[in-house]
Amino acid sequence: MSEPVLDISGLRCERDDRELFAGFDLHIGPAEAVQLRGPNGAGKTTLLRCIAGMHPEYEGRIELLGAPVAGERLLFVGHRPGISGLLSAADNLRWHLDLAGWRGADSVVTAALTRVGLTGYDDVPCQQLSAGQQRRVALARLALPTAEVPLWLLDEPFTALDEAGLKLVSGLMADRLAGGGAILFTTHQPAPELPGLSTRWIGAAA
Repeated sequence: MSEPVLDISGLRCERDDRELFAGFDLHIGPAEAVQLRGPNGAGKTTLLRCIAGMHPEYEGRIELLGAPVAGERLLFVGHRPGISGLLSAADNLRWHLDLAGWRGADSVVTAALTRVGLTGYDDVPCQQLSAGQQRRVALARLALPTAEVPLWLLDEPFTALDEAGLKLVSGLMADRLAGGGAILFTTHQPAPELPGLSTRWIGAAA
């Protein structure tokens, strides 16, 4: 049996003096996707943030490939676009690439925007784009070379997308699974048809 990409044991977390979850275990292997479900306020987003190292106030163990969490081995895309409206679509992606040490990546950025249906929008300030287009800029990170990491954490990745956008993101997720990556995601919409997909509830089942 291959080593889990994500291995969580006995996780407990509070927020605002309220226990969100306790004794939470989760194990995701290569080429596996898990849809995290639960009622509003159950802690789905908080769990993703704990894994990403953005919410360190928890008890328990979180390991990526047998070691403590390391940002370069995962990609986190939140339910908000997380982009600068003053920057162009291309500059927003260049900023993410710069953080990862990439340089001279214009062709890579253009290819990623093309993949998400934003051909010709490279230099358009994001504040001039629709909500759906801004969401596509954020999701274009999934088409960058830096997305070839062991684990994707996606919080409501289908928000503000039309039917074509839903198919697009589902395709990007399927490609990552085919490449051996693992995905943990939340969504209030019907889960896409993905190989190796399972569902895990957090909190009381709705």
